[in-house]
Amino acid sequence: MSRRIVLSAVAGAAVLAGAGAFALAYAGDAAPVLGHGTARYTAPHGDRDGSFAFSTEVTAASGLKSVKVLAWPEKSELAKKPPTAAEMTRAEAARCEPAGGDTERCAYTVKVTGADASSFPRGSWHVAVLATDKDGATAFDAKAVDFTVG
Repeated sequence: MSRRIVLSAVAGAAVLAGAGAFALAYAGDAAPVLGHGTARYTAPHGDRDGSFAFSTEVTAASGLKSVKVLAWPEKSELAKKPPTAAEMTRAEAARCEPAGGDTERCAYTVKVTGADASSFPRGSWHVAVLATDKDGATAFDAKAVDFTVG
């Protein structure tokens, strides 16, 4: 084997190793990623309560610290000024469970009484989500998913 081929192979291996180290370092600094969000509203009926349920998957390389959830009506003051990430730190937390690798499946469910439902604005609603990883990096979506209150 010629000296030129050996040097090229060594240089190529060094470049690949450096790129791999950079990719790992970058992955550690990456913000959480939100995905597969769903929301379901079930209105109360008769003497039975309804519910609001939201779920999402969050991928966080450093591990997930928290996921905060806020449902808000399109016909409200929030439509003019949607919630911010800073405001979302005070929202209610979802419960999360490992889903494989760096991903966790998170769910938020709340009971809706007849009295609650009678005060809800009818129409389109949005769900704001704030995910925070163990390194403090965040992912925020003020309109992660929509649902309708009829």
